[in-house]
Amino acid sequence: MPTECIPDMFGFSRVEGRSVVAAFDGGAVTSDAGALLLGATDCAIGLVDRFASCFEDGRAQDQVVHEVRAMVAQRVFGIALGYEDVNDHDELRHDPVLGALSGRLEARHPRCAPLAGKSTLNRLEHAPEGAPGRYHKIGHDPSAIEDLFVDLFLEAHKTPPKRLVLDLDATDDPIHGHQEGRFFHGYYDCYCYLPLYIFCGRHLLAAKLRRSNIDASAGSVEEVAHIVGQIRARWPRVRILLRGDSGFARETLMAWCEKNRVDYLFGLQRNKRLEARIAGELLAAEAARAASGKAARLFADFLWTTKESWSRRRRVVAKAEWTTGGPNPRFVVTSLKPAEYGARKLYEDLYCARGEMENRIKECQLDLLADRTSAATMRANQLRLWFASMAYVLICALRRIGLAHTQFAAATCGTLRLKLLKIGAQVRASVRRVKVAMASAYPWQPEWALAHARLSAAAA
Repeated sequence: MPTECIPDMFGFSRVEGRSVVAAFDGGAVTSDAGALLLGATDCAIGLVDRFASCFEDGRAQDQVVHEVRAMVAQRVFGIALGYEDVNDHDELRHDPVLGALSGRLEARHPRCAPLAGKSTLNRLEHAPEGAPGRYHKIGHDPSAIEDLFVDLFLEAHKTPPKRLVLDLDATDDPIHGHQEGRFFHGYYDCYCYLPLYIFCGRHLLAAKLRRSNIDASAGSVEEVAHIVGQIRARWPRVRILLRGDSGFARETLMAWCEKNRVDYLFGLQRNKRLEARIAGELLAAEAARAASGKAARLFADFLWTTKESWSRRRRVVAKAEWTTGGPNPRFVVTSLKPAEYGARKLYEDLYCARGEMENRIKECQLDLLADRTSAATMRANQLRLWFASMAYVLICALRRIGLAHTQFAAATCGTLRLKLLKIGAQVRASVRRVKVAMASAYPWQPEWALAHARLSAAAA
């Protein structure tokens, strides 16, 4: 029976008379050397230390090999590099760059790797609520984690802004097992969670995992109240505008905004009464479209109330549009006054800008794998969502601090990972230093060096 073995050398086609061979004998080599910029970013904003302080370690400390801080760093940096599953860390626990980022180069036990493996990280994520169990003794404080997102946002501003626009949106997070909170959602046509995201520009302020058998706005008042209170405690005079689609045009949220001096701009679901209100504008748009052969739009501005659900009359702006496919009316409801925003400017410049938030959600779910919620409990899946969200915040800070006014200033998280973090390097460790020898042919060296200089200055 032939033995299975790996040859010492792999041969390939000759090039210009030379043989091309390969072997797994490079020693300590990493494909993630660029992630050292993430470590510099963390030094500038202090994310990992503060995130780790939101956890409670109930283990016997004299027997602990992998501290909570190192495990939290390992998880956040790993997700930022594209390793969303704890299974990946059975190999990554030997990676020298990830070890340097997590503050652990040498193993502290002869039978352990420098970093934690999947079993240890699994206990970090699956801690039950309440008293620690036999195998899960690391807990976390959800309120402290939620506060940290807003604190990091506030600290990103040198001076208080005059106005903030907070975007709210709900999205689907498909699930394929029998996780806690599993429900079928008719609109998305799948079993899923319905997380609520709140952004301010590129800044992530909240990522709340929810069951999908609820209204899109469920829990939004509590989330917004918490965030607004935290912001105004630091910036009492800042003006705040909430913006969202028609799923958030609910009496409870609008009434809360009116009571707490918060402006709002929400899409409004069209119905026959609203369409009848702008029948004249739609006829005029149809005539303009017939005359020009191009889509035409007119705007109407009026006060409106529902028959039962609204407690007062509110300003509604309507877009009466007629396209090549027929009528396309759209409506928004707002607390902003006509003197400040006319109908067209309100809709086209302010409301339509909320579509940019969907790109931020795509970054979180596609680039940072925030939809990997395959744990059995919602508590564990919420923590997984927060880990991915912290990875987003970290890369967002790298982009904001280190890459402003460069070709990567508006790049997505996936692009930044591919072009700035995934760099091959040989790692040589001695008693006095660890040398990461990156590929000499790396094409974006100037941007990488500039980011390092800026991050170092920010951390000083």
